Amino acid sequence: MPLDQNLASMAGGAQLLDAIRQYWNTHIHDLEIAKHPVGTQEFFEDLREYRFDKLRYLPKVVDFAAYKDQRLLEIGCGVGLDLVEFARQGSQVTGVDVAECAIALAMKNFAYHGVYGDLRVMNGEALEFDDNSFDAVYAHGVIQYTADAPRMVAEIHRVLRPGGSALLMVYNRYSWLNLLSVLLGVTLEHEDAPVLNKYSARQFVAMLGQFSEVHISFERFPVKTRLHGGLKGLLFNTLFVPLFNMLPKALVRRSGWHLLAKVKK
Repeated sequence: MPLDQNLASMAGGAQLLDAIRQYWNTHIHDLEIAKHPVGTQEFFEDLREYRFDKLRYLPKVVDFAAYKDQRLLEIGCGVGLDLVEFARQGSQVTGVDVAECAIALAMKNFAYHGVYGDLRVMNGEALEFDDNSFDAVYAHGVIQYTADAPRMVAEIHRVLRPGGSALLMVYNRYSWLNLLSVLLGVTLEHEDAPVLNKYSARQFVAMLGQFSEVHISFERFPVKTRLHGGLKGLLFNTLFVPLFNMLPKALVRRSGWHLLAKVKK
């Protein structure tokens, strides 16, 4: 690539990363359901309760206690809801996020729970850690919002020790929720973000090709929404959710909104 084109590409990439940082500094995930002031202990409890209601699969699939005494890095830790769970179970946790607001809130969340975490503002596409620094990496719902997803995945691979594991989640292009979004105009969370990518299982597996082991599972099926009101919300809660859950599991198994990858270096 000619020098002027390369410089233009670098400038464009920096502008996109800055737009991502600014967006997540002003958009706290699931803020709409919080009943208490931002930053209070009750605020974090509101978010935690909603998260583990909406993502009921998470405690079943992610064994937070399995990482006790391990060096665990979360990329895109947000306010630290999941990272606190790892810390409470004895992990040596490090959390990074591109948004300064997220890290400031995560520090408060950790303080309320009386646990320690190394929390830093950092770009997950350019991690400031040595090779082979961590036993495990967690990136749940982050890769689809970053400017250069393959670069972030490469960084995850780099900082993992040989034999280390990672849990990574992206959105499924061929999911029930994406279909509702396309056909009925159902609004997706953070669809106004500077970057929002969705992947097929095959695309996600290809992106993870540098890992020695890759296992993909389809997660997050319909539960009643608290974010959407009006007629659409009513129909979703009273008709769609019950009817979907009556369908044979074999028929809808691959339609989960979340593609969760368990990988090993």
